[in-house]
Amino acid sequence: MHSQSPYLRSLATKLPPHHIDQADATEMAMSIVDESSEKRRLIPVLYRRAGVSQRHSVVVDSSSGENPAVQSFYPPIQSLTDGGPSIADRMKVYEVEARELACQTASASLQQAGVDPEEVTHLVTVSCTGFAAPGFDIGLINDLQLNRNLGRTHLGFMGCHGALNGLRVMKSFLDSEPDACVMLCATELCSLHQQYGWNNEQVVANSLFADGCAAMVVRARDLSEAVPGDWLLMANNSHVFPDSEDLMSWKIGNHGFQMSLSSQLPGLIKQELRPWLDCWLGEQGLAIEDVKSWIVHPGGPRILDACQESLELTDQQMIASRSVLEECGNMSSPTVLFIMQRLQEMQAESPCVMLGFGPGITAEAALWI
Repeated sequence: MHSQSPYLRSLATKLPPHHIDQADATEMAMSIVDESSEKRRLIPVLYRRAGVSQRHSVVVDSSSGENPAVQSFYPPIQSLTDGGPSIADRMKVYEVEARELACQTASASLQQAGVDPEEVTHLVTVSCTGFAAPGFDIGLINDLQLNRNLGRTHLGFMGCHGALNGLRVMKSFLDSEPDACVMLCATELCSLHQQYGWNNEQVVANSLFADGCAAMVVRARDLSEAVPGDWLLMANNSHVFPDSEDLMSWKIGNHGFQMSLSSQLPGLIKQELRPWLDCWLGEQGLAIEDVKSWIVHPGGPRILDACQESLELTDQQMIASRSVLEECGNMSSPTVLFIMQRLQEMQAESPCVMLGFGPGITAEAALWI
């Protein structure tokens, strides 16, 4: 075991300025499915089951309140072949809005950490909802006046567990360079990928996904100097479930990125999750019962239910994950960091395990003490 471990100096999160509640989102969803579809009547049912009360989005021009939220990016469907805005139009919005949101969040993280931008030696960025080169990582360097000689690593298109992969990269840098100062920034604009027409899996995705950004600054700390309340990253692990490639996908279409999510996924998680975690935690000298706090990526309420049942977790251990889903939706990669921030505010006990799932099916885990 290393005598030093990555120590969380700061964690900042940010949402776009406007939100849409699930009732208004349901009305919008109805407007992009042809009225002739016999399945259209199921949309309100699926949206009620999503476990989401509101979500923030860069395409919403005013928030839900006394009047419904307003947006103009997704006009009502015109024909059975109408797919809405083109992928080019969606990426134009991503290029501008991802940079702005990332810079605001990363700046707040630097201020919290008391770190000068020039001190950052490594920048790790994560996103699966857009492509642009130069990307928002270059935007961070230019807008925040980061060190122009820093090491820059971008993790793209990995899905909802992307931030956990970012943590692994971050830890590798600090393990090899103890004097490093690493910034991680995960930025997702999932609402740019609303899909038109009726497809059960894509309507479910439409009901869940949202926009958000999280950024952290991490340095190494000697384990002998750690005090209660520190968040130290001790270990990471990854597991690809067998025979699971068809259960989740995230593909580029002509009208946004298309998410498919099989109804079989919760059952697979329930079956496979515990044996893997039992083995990995055992290697860390821990049992599942020793873990005091849990950060479970809320891919949806059924995913949370499957994890809770498989690991025999209490409702209290799941409350942060469920409340972030309800209040913010599934923001893909930064969501686990929003949950982590909430646990910090609750002064949650350690050890803490962070879990995320993505195409593969891949499960990613991180152990914090």
